[in-house]
Amino acid sequence: MTTKQQRLKKLVHVQEQLKAFHEMRYASFRAQAVAAENEARALRERFDAAGSMSALFPEIYHKRIEREMEHAAQNQSLAEQEIAYVAAATARTNMVERAYRDARREEERTRGDRERLEMIQRKRGE
Repeated sequence: MTTKQQRLKKLVHVQEQLKAFHEMRYASFRAQAVAAENEARALRERFDAAGSMSALFPEIYHKRIEREMEHAAQNQSLAEQEIAYVAAATARTNMVERAYRDARREEERTRGDRERLEMIQRKRGE
């Protein structure tokens, strides 16, 4: 059977992995939002450039710019959700780490008490 300390150690590891997962998703959503914003900006610049095909197909440019801005907004929204998940995962990780440290200290204290008791019993037995 595993001790409380061992279970908490494993739980700390799992919580850290979960936190890293949410941080990675946040970074991914932010990168996708920035990429969509850059694409929309590039399309606007091409639309305004001399000799572009925008005069022939303005609706295509407008739809594409609008779609990229929607993607940017959607990814930004998802990134904000992930930040909330990161905050929650951080709080849980900190709480489990504190419990782990407390369990480790309690285990060390119990071991020390046991060793002192054994020393006292050995001295009495002599």
